[in-house]
Amino acid sequence: MIKNYLKTAWRSLARYKVFTLINIAGLSVGISAAVVIYLVVQHDLAFDKFEQDNDRIYRVVSDLHYSDVSYYNSGIPQPVGPTLKAQGTGISAIAPIQIYGYDVRIKIPATGKAAPLELRNQSDIIFADENYFKIIGYKWLAGSAGNSVKYPNKVVLTQKRAAVYFPGVDIQQIVGKQVVYNDSVTTTVSGIVADQTENTDFIFKDFISLATISNSVLKTGYSWGNWGMTNGSCQLFIKLARGTTPSQVTDQLVKINDKHIEKRKGFRSSFVLQPLSDLHFNADYNNFTYKTANRSILYGLLAIGAFLLLLGCINFVNLSTAHASQRAKEIGIRKTLGSSRGQLMAQFLSEAALITIVATVIAVAFVPVALKIFADLISEGVRFDPLGQPHLLVFLVLLVVVVSLLSGWYPALVQSGYKPVLVLKDHGYANTGQTRKVWLRRGLTVFQFLIAQVFVMGTFMVARQISFAANADLGFKKEAIVNFSTPWSQRDDINRRRVLLNEIKRLPGIERTAIGSTAPASGGTSSSQMIYRDGKKEVQTDVQLKTGDTSYLKLYHIKLLAGKNMLQSDTTRELIINETYAHILGFKKATDAVGHTLQWSNLNLPISGVMADFHQQSLRQPIKPLAFSVSAVDAFDIHLALVPQTPKGATWKQTIAQIGRIYKKLYPAEEFDPRFYDETIARFYQQEQHIAILLKWATGLAIAISCMGLLGLVIYTTNTRTKEIGIRKVLGASIANIVTILSSDLIKLVLLSFAIATPIAWWGVHKWLQNYAYHIDINWWVFALSGILMIFIALVTLSFKTITAAMANPVKSLRSE
Repeated sequence: MIKNYLKTAWRSLARYKVFTLINIAGLSVGISAAVVIYLVVQHDLAFDKFEQDNDRIYRVVSDLHYSDVSYYNSGIPQPVGPTLKAQGTGISAIAPIQIYGYDVRIKIPATGKAAPLELRNQSDIIFADENYFKIIGYKWLAGSAGNSVKYPNKVVLTQKRAAVYFPGVDIQQIVGKQVVYNDSVTTTVSGIVADQTENTDFIFKDFISLATISNSVLKTGYSWGNWGMTNGSCQLFIKLARGTTPSQVTDQLVKINDKHIEKRKGFRSSFVLQPLSDLHFNADYNNFTYKTANRSILYGLLAIGAFLLLLGCINFVNLSTAHASQRAKEIGIRKTLGSSRGQLMAQFLSEAALITIVATVIAVAFVPVALKIFADLISEGVRFDPLGQPHLLVFLVLLVVVVSLLSGWYPALVQSGYKPVLVLKDHGYANTGQTRKVWLRRGLTVFQFLIAQVFVMGTFMVARQISFAANADLGFKKEAIVNFSTPWSQRDDINRRRVLLNEIKRLPGIERTAIGSTAPASGGTSSSQMIYRDGKKEVQTDVQLKTGDTSYLKLYHIKLLAGKNMLQSDTTRELIINETYAHILGFKKATDAVGHTLQWSNLNLPISGVMADFHQQSLRQPIKPLAFSVSAVDAFDIHLALVPQTPKGATWKQTIAQIGRIYKKLYPAEEFDPRFYDETIARFYQQEQHIAILLKWATGLAIAISCMGLLGLVIYTTNTRTKEIGIRKVLGASIANIVTILSSDLIKLVLLSFAIATPIAWWGVHKWLQNYAYHIDINWWVFALSGILMIFIALVTLSFKTITAAMANPVKSLRSE
């Protein structure tokens, strides 16, 4: 029976080739998009789901509030962990960790025939104790979780990291060998664990015993025992005991905070439990890779995939119901010969299933190509391996079943319901112009173009916001500027930095140099509390800090509105504040702020000048109060303005090469990593760029699928109105008149979809723009332009068939039956 259904289905599909190809094309596009989006979303949502009892694992993080400004930190003061362990209840494991750094030097002493090994810029290294391995599961290849990091100066390595440190050495023989970190921490390998193969944010490869810190100078460097130091490198994970609720532990953390954290005016802090499931998605606290996913974007991707898939199904429904009249006699004969309605529905559903299977095969073949196209937009771990991903095979099977039923059920219900007596007398599809099937087709067509137009409008607005951000006046110069950092490990060597800067100044390709902290706009910020007193009031403000020499403001073309530039000094003696801070202090004019004093820590510093506001971060953030100081102690970054580029582009390349040679002469063991500042600014909006690219693809696919459906409908319409077209031409109708008659109904549907899509798109764009402190206005002409574009595309699509039909010989049209 099934074989007969499939054979008949194949013959029917082969008979109506155009409609079959349109259906397959629409569905394959929707299915391929759905599969790619499924792989992307599944990859991100699966992070750390494999951890045992993952719903009971939390990270303790800090919320800090300065003068109504909130800051979020993934770290906590180091004493929180020991205090919670001594006083807390309802917790099965408490695991403090200390991140070592991101440019660690490694030395492996010579042993036997093996030569000594030295590696630089190693990362993913932490200090941890045995409780870490009770919370985060690893497969042990040598050693054990209970003893390997229990004692000082022990280290556990992952299998791949062990192979890097000890190439060609058997795992068991690695245990007992030495690894030296930054020439100051000597450890003995006590265990080897297998590398994590699941999606995880715990990317660490070296696990030095936490007790090592207590026995070294690191204890002071990491501010152990200091309740006033909150640093993201010192983190705490806990695992709740069964039956314990997060609120019970939160109450304990509140008591610890109230008892140990100093109360200061304008400042408050709190410790918060962050679920493990939130680690991969919360950019406020970030994860260890600094590559968090965005749940809103993932859900948006799911919506896009669902819409594209639905558009393909709508094409099938529209074309199948419109095409039903041409199969009415076939249905009548089948019923006369004894076919039941159930058998006919099974036949039509088998046709839908066959089309879906063919479309799925085509889509699956295209998925690897699509993943390569979007390689820059998706995570590195996303892969397509049906044989190695059982969940993907299940998804594909479910997709075939759902799409087959979604696209085939209603057409099967309509076509199997014809009465044989009427259809054999050619009355089975009479008065179709007024039937509910026509209204259904029109409604579905409106829905298709509604989705397409929402995508078009959204794409236009996102592109305009990105252009606005890229070309906005940020308050400083960003072109032809290069930045690079000097080694943090040699931060106390001020003289070497001065020698570096002086030698670079002599290069002919350098226009101006400066040394300071980070550039005017950067990913991270540094801030501190400052107090202003005028005898009547006290204004305490959290102020962002920038440091640089006297050339810093000139290099970036930051304007001084009042006062003067500061004198060069090794220590901070005066401040320049921005215009926003001056207004917060109550000064209406910039000149009024000059000469007044600010209290910063234990210093009373005069305001020597007021500079124009500039954006310290992306346009998502408002401009915040800022103070600029001159201090050589805190200046680690080199800022260079290059002379104009030559026509062949050789000057900058040569200059940077020369700078690199000078840098390597002074820092021979370090990597030279220059960055063009305008590229750094562009990376602020990388997420928006990705959204824009995805929207462009989604828009193109939505328009393509919708136009395929529109083309199918116009083919059906012209075929069923062949004789009418011939009569109109005989009576004198022009080609333009006939094209207008054939196109007008469908264009009205596009206009209706525009009217519905506009308020929906406006609402969506309005909500999205609220993420930006500075954004474009929503102009009416963008929506009008989108509507005109869709009408033009629809007219072009319709013209392929309507003009051909209008130009046909009326004699042939009147003879056709």
